[in-house]
Parts: sequence; structure tokens; C-alpha cells
Amino acid sequence: MIGRIQGLLAEKNPPELLVDCNGVGYEVLVPMSTFYNLPGLGEKVSLLTHFVVREDAQILYGFGSASERSAFRQLIKISGVGPRTALSVLSGMSVDELAQAVTSQEAGRIIKVPGIGKKTAERLLLELKGKLGADMGITVSVADDAQSDILQALVALGYSDRDAALALKALPKDIGVSDGIKLALKSLAK
Repeated sequence: MIGRIQGLLAEKNPPELLVDCNGVGYEVLVPMSTFYNLPGLGEKVSLLTHFVVREDAQILYGFGSASERSAFRQLIKISGVGPRTALSVLSGMSVDELAQAVTSQEAGRIIKVPGIGKKTAERLLLELKGKLGADMGITVSVADDAQSDILQALVALGYSDRDAALALKALPKDIGVSDGIKLALKSLAK
């Protein structure tokens, strides 16, 4: 599985990017929230990813923050919500706005997203309740590569995105990768 991609930004055609990694160009689909925060063409870019393999395609989705990827993964777990719909939701509203809508159970905010009807919005609210919300403290944005690496290591070790994000939140901001992983594992073992 591809967890992160780093390289030069070769093309930007919303919602698709082409990231050049040492001569290999990877097509990556990103939500508009990530797209708006991208550097210019030819500059270095680093994205967290989610790799989807289907019978007819292999698609790489990219995200500027761990909270976006975590929300995307929660969305695609819902019956009837595929990666394209999840990308549309994250393009239409920020993770914080989605978390607030889930916490307050406001279907009207989600219906405003193109392609989301009343029934789908209600199903999203029901399925995400308790998994994504402002009260859950999941909306951690990864500030630097060290924190990103710690988060990815915890997820690779089998911890959920939510547990890994909560453990990361308790760590000092300037901690190194190896020390951060050790401390996070100690806190998760309790």
C-alpha cells in the first residue's frame, strides 16, 4: 500500500495531479481543500495517500493532512459511499465543517455538497456519529514530516487512524520520529 507520496508537482488539473517521483509520474486525485493549498508547478509536494484497487482500476487519492485522509477512510466505509463521493464531500466542506455537521446532526449542511441527497446525508450522519466529530478530537492536522512519519508508523503497526491521531496529539510538537513512536506506543499500551 502506498501511504505517502513525495516528489515534484508536474501537472494540476482539478481534481487530478501528476506527481513526478524520480522520473515516474503518479496520477493522484485530491479534494479541492488540498488542491487549493498546493505549491506551484515544479515545486516539491508531499501528500498522504490512500490506494484503491478495483477490478477495472488502481487509483491513488492524496490528502494534505492526516485528518482529511482519516475522514476519507471513514466515509468510504459507509455503504453506498465510494471514493468519488467521499472526495466530493471533502471538496465541498472542510473536515472541521463535516465534524461539526456530524456532531450537531445537521443534514442540511451535507446536502449542499453536489451529488449528496437527503438520504445519503442522513446515512452519513448516522454512520459517522461517534467516529467523526468535533467532540472526538480527531481533527489533528500534521504540522511537519516528523509527526506525519509517527502517525504513519502507528497506522502501519495496526492502530486505527483515530487512536494514532489521539496518541500523536499528546506528544510534544518538536519530538523526533523514533522518540515519538516510542512515547506514542507507551501511551497506546495503557
